[in-house]
Amino acid sequence: MYQLIVFLPLIGAIIAGLLGTQAFRMMGSTVDSHGHDDAHAGHAHAHDDHGHDDHAHHAYPTPWAAYLTSGLLVISAILSWVAFWQYMHEAEPMKVEVLRWVNSGALNANWAFRIDTLTAVMLVVVNTVSSLVHIYSIGYMSHDPHQPRFFAYLSLFTFAMLMLVTSDNLLQMFFGWEGVGLASYLLIGFWYHKPSANAAAIKAFIVNRVGDFGFLLGIAAVFLIFGSIEFDTIFSSAAEQVGKTMTFLSWQFDVLTAICLLLFMGAMGKSAQFLLHTWLPDAMEGPTPVSALIHAATMVTAGVFLVARMSPLYELAPHARDVVIVVGAITAFFAATVGLVQNDIKRVIAYSTCSQLGYMFVAMGVGAYGVGMFHLFTHAFFKALLFLGSGSVIHAMSNEQDIRKMGGLAPHIRVTWAMMLIGTLSLTGFPYTAGYFSKDAIIEGAFTSHAAAAGFAFVLLVVAAFCTSFYSWRLMFLTFHGKSRATSEVMSHVHESPQVMMAPLYILAAGALLAGIVFAPYFIGHDEVHFWAQGIFRGPENKIIEEMHHVPAWVKWSPFVAMVLGFALAYQFYIRRTDIPGKLAEQHWPLYQFLLNKWYFDELYDFIFVNPAKWLGRFLWKRGDGWLIDGFGPDGVSARVVDVTQRVVKLQSGYLFHYAFAMLIGVAALVTWFMFGSAH
Repeated sequence: MYQLIVFLPLIGAIIAGLLGTQAFRMMGSTVDSHGHDDAHAGHAHAHDDHGHDDHAHHAYPTPWAAYLTSGLLVISAILSWVAFWQYMHEAEPMKVEVLRWVNSGALNANWAFRIDTLTAVMLVVVNTVSSLVHIYSIGYMSHDPHQPRFFAYLSLFTFAMLMLVTSDNLLQMFFGWEGVGLASYLLIGFWYHKPSANAAAIKAFIVNRVGDFGFLLGIAAVFLIFGSIEFDTIFSSAAEQVGKTMTFLSWQFDVLTAICLLLFMGAMGKSAQFLLHTWLPDAMEGPTPVSALIHAATMVTAGVFLVARMSPLYELAPHARDVVIVVGAITAFFAATVGLVQNDIKRVIAYSTCSQLGYMFVAMGVGAYGVGMFHLFTHAFFKALLFLGSGSVIHAMSNEQDIRKMGGLAPHIRVTWAMMLIGTLSLTGFPYTAGYFSKDAIIEGAFTSHAAAAGFAFVLLVVAAFCTSFYSWRLMFLTFHGKSRATSEVMSHVHESPQVMMAPLYILAAGALLAGIVFAPYFIGHDEVHFWAQGIFRGPENKIIEEMHHVPAWVKWSPFVAMVLGFALAYQFYIRRTDIPGKLAEQHWPLYQFLLNKWYFDELYDFIFVNPAKWLGRFLWKRGDGWLIDGFGPDGVSARVVDVTQRVVKLQSGYLFHYAFAMLIGVAALVTWFMFGSAH
C-alpha cells in the first residue's frame, strides 16, 4: 500500500511529462510555427497575471495527462486516509524497505519508508491537498497550452514531498527536500517567458540554498557525532550526547545544540521563517494552484515536519528550542503586520501562511510537538481553501488580483463568497472551526511553557491573532462587500467558476469546519498520548499538554478577544467609515510605507548581498575578463601576432620582379656585412 501511495504520483509525473505534451498536441492544440506555444508569458486564461498572447481566447481540450495525474493522486489520497485511520487506532510503526541505496564505508542509507503516526498525518495532508489541487487545476488551467507540463510538475512536487515525509534517514529526507525545491522552482517559474516569474523562481531557489547549506552541515555533524544518519541509530544514542561538546575553529559548541540549530537553519529556509522569508510572497508568480500546494500542505510545512521528526534531539537541546521559539514568534508577528496593508489578494494570504508557520514553530519550540502538527493539519484545509477560493475570485474578475479594484462581489459569486467566509472564520479562530482548536492550543502552550522565551512568544502570538483577524476581514470586506470599484466591463463578466474548480472547495470547506472538532481528541485531547506514542518523542519532564488544559480563563479567552477586536476594527474601517484607512495612511505615512514595503527586507538584502554580488560580477567581467584576460590574451598578444602576420602577408605580392629586387637587396646587405663587418 505504501509503495502505491508514494510512487503513483511519480508514475503520473513521468507519463505526463514524457507523453502528455505529444498526445495533447495530437488532440488538436493549435501551435504556430513561430514558437507562440511557449509565449505564455502572461496566462492564456490562466489567471495569475496580466499578459496576453495568441492563445488568450482559445479553449484547449483537457489532455488525458490531467485526468491521469489527478486520478492517481486521488487513489494515493484514499490510501493515505486508510493508513491514517489505522494509526488513529494504534497501529504499530513499520519500515518498508524499497532498495539498497548508499553503502560507502560507515555511511549506510537504504531507501526505506518509515511509517508511524507522524508519517500518516503528513501523508494525509500532502496527498489530500495535492489531489484536490490537481482536480481544481483541470478547470483553472483549461486554457493553458502547457497543461501536461504543469500536471507533470505538480505530481513531481508531490512525489518529492512524499519522499521527504516517509524518509528513514537524513539523506533520503535531503533528497526529498531538494526535490521539492526543484519542483517549486519549476512551478513558480511555470510562465517562464515572464521576467517576474523567472525572478521569483530564482529567488525561491537561492534563498532556500542558504537554509539548505545549514541543513547539509547538520547532516554532516550528525554523521560525525553518531556515525550514522539513520533515525533509529540517532535517536537511540541521543541521550549519550547530552553535555558533550565539539570543537570547531578553536571554539567549543554543545553537540546537540549545534546540530539542532543547523537543522533548524534548513527548516527556516524551507518554511520561510524570519530572515529567510523573502521568497514566499514572490512565489505568487506561479499559477494559483501552485500557491495552494506550496503554501498550504507541502513545501512550507517541511521545516515543521523536520523539527517534529527530530524531536528526540530537540527535547535534549533546550537552548536550540529557545531559538526556535523566538524565530517562530517574530515570524508570526512580522508577517501578520505586513499582511495588514497588502493589496494583492494572494499576497495577503501568503503572508498569512508565513505567520501561521511561525505559530507552528512556537509550538515545536515549547515542546508541544503534537499541537504544532495539529495546526499544520488544520491549516492545510483552510489555507488551501483560501488560496483556491482566491483563484475563483481572480477567475471571476478577469484576472484582477488587486482587492482595491474589487468590492460588491458577494451577490455575484455567492458560493465563492461562502467558501472564502468559511476559510476566513477558520483562519481567524472562530469558535469550533478547525483553526480555533489548533491555534488557541498553541497560544495556551506558549503561556504554559517554562522556556525562557515563552512569555515573549505568548504576547506576540496574541498580537498576531489580532492582526490576522483584521487583515482577513479586510480582505473579505474589500473583495465581497461595499460598493464595487471594478469597471463595468469587468463586472459584466463576473461569474462563478465551473464545478470542477468548486468541488475541491466544498471538500476543503468541510475540513476547515470539522477537522478541529473531529480530530482534536487524537492530536491534543484524551487520546493524544496513544496517538503520538510513535512518531514524536517527549521527555518525561515535558508535561506541557497536561498543563495546557489548566491555564487561566483569560489566557483561553485572549485569542477570541483578539479575533473579535480585529473583526470590529476591520468592519469600522472598511464598511462603516471607509475614509479612515486613507487618512491613517497619510497621518502615519512612514509606518504605512514600512509595512507596505515589508519592513524593507528586500531593499536591505539588495544593499547587503545582491548589489555587492552584482558589482563583483561586473568587475570580474569588465576588468578581470575583459581588460586583463582578453586585453592581454585574444585582444593583446594574439591580436599583435595577427597584425604582424597580416602585414607580412602583404609583402607576398606575386610579382617576380618584386621577389628579384628583394633578393638583390638581401645579397647587397650580405656583401656589405662581409666587407665591413668581417674587417673588424
